[in-house]
Amino acid sequence: MGKKKVLIIGAAGRDFHNFNTVYRNNSDYEVVAFTAAQIPKIDDRTYPQVLAGELYPNGIPIVPEANLEKLIAEKQVDLCVMSYSDLPYDYVMHMGARVNAAGADFSMLGTKDTMVKSTKPLIAITAVRTGCGKSQVSRFVASQLRAAGKKVVSIRHPMPYGDLAKQAVQRMATIEDIDKHECTIEEREEYEKHVEDGGVIYAGVDYEAILREAEKEADIVIWDGGNNDMPFYKPDLWITVADPLRPGHEDSYYPGEVNVRGSDVLVIGKTNVADDAAVKQVEENCRRLNPGAKIIRALSVLDVDHPEFIKGKRILAVEDGPTLTHGEMKFGAGVQAARENGAAEIVDPRPWAVGGLAATFEKYPGVGKLLPAMGYYEEQIRDLEATINKTDCDAVVIGTPFNIKRLVKIDKPTAVVTYRHEDADEKDGIAKLVKDFLAKH
Repeated sequence: MGKKKVLIIGAAGRDFHNFNTVYRNNSDYEVVAFTAAQIPKIDDRTYPQVLAGELYPNGIPIVPEANLEKLIAEKQVDLCVMSYSDLPYDYVMHMGARVNAAGADFSMLGTKDTMVKSTKPLIAITAVRTGCGKSQVSRFVASQLRAAGKKVVSIRHPMPYGDLAKQAVQRMATIEDIDKHECTIEEREEYEKHVEDGGVIYAGVDYEAILREAEKEADIVIWDGGNNDMPFYKPDLWITVADPLRPGHEDSYYPGEVNVRGSDVLVIGKTNVADDAAVKQVEENCRRLNPGAKIIRALSVLDVDHPEFIKGKRILAVEDGPTLTHGEMKFGAGVQAARENGAAEIVDPRPWAVGGLAATFEKYPGVGKLLPAMGYYEEQIRDLEATINKTDCDAVVIGTPFNIKRLVKIDKPTAVVTYRHEDADEKDGIAKLVKDFLAKH
């Protein structure tokens, strides 16, 4: 019958991992292309031969997802593999219908063949959606392990938007390392707090190679997942964070529901911010989907360096980009800090948005009067800077997970918001969970 021709549908992350673990050295299949979506300018590239392996001497083309049907016909594709995350179920099945109507099979790979086994104890931390508060839980777990005297290495879900060969294995232990790897704003939002807390974080493209490097210096490995993707590694403890500000998403987004159903522990975050009824709804959904999981309630605590810049002022709130865009959140830490500290008004930045930021508002009209910190490329970073400085406001509240003042010059008073995990129940929270894990491993 010959090789099955495969098209991998993705967004520069899970797609490459699926290829590396299932198809790279499998002569029964020929991966003819990757398609790319969600992130700007990640198509029209090539997955290089140095990563693709001996079966692909010319590498593998990465092309726009919009060309899906044309590619299936031209390449005589037999199988399309859905390989990206944070998708509503109707989107997934519309994609399946497009693929089937074009004549190909439609598939989603599971955990058995895509989870790499570590030689060290491994804790995986995932989420129901992007922006649930997973990263602060990851940092809290790491801090508890370090306090117990363990060498901890965190491995972050991929965000390889540049030179894929150069980004194969990235190790970051200092801000200078992050600068050296030319990390985007989205990457810095995830990496910098780990480093500032005294941790080491790895990321890149080839996640088995990354794991083997991390194991050389770690007693315990943490998988810090991205969006709502499944772990790339087989966990000894699997924690998933749910968000009561988006109740009902536990079983309506892919692959977030996989995380809910597969986890050992389900953390309901932001219980100090969300409505009690929403917290209860999320807890009931989690118990229904995974009755054997332990459920922990958690707090998301905000700290503001200059609350005096907020009280009584007209505020521009700059928030985490992906959380507002495909994460569909209506507000983030910046707005919450503005409310808690008595801001007079949240200013709408859309009249002043320029370039890539104006395009973002057109693509995601539901963002409303908040400014997503989009910065995948230098041009976007400059558009972000210009939009902030043009906006008619008294002060700026930075609610991103890292301080963007490292990358943009802001000509207004600026308050920086940080946020951290706290256990709602000190006797039976994540701190105790980590203690029990250490006793077992």
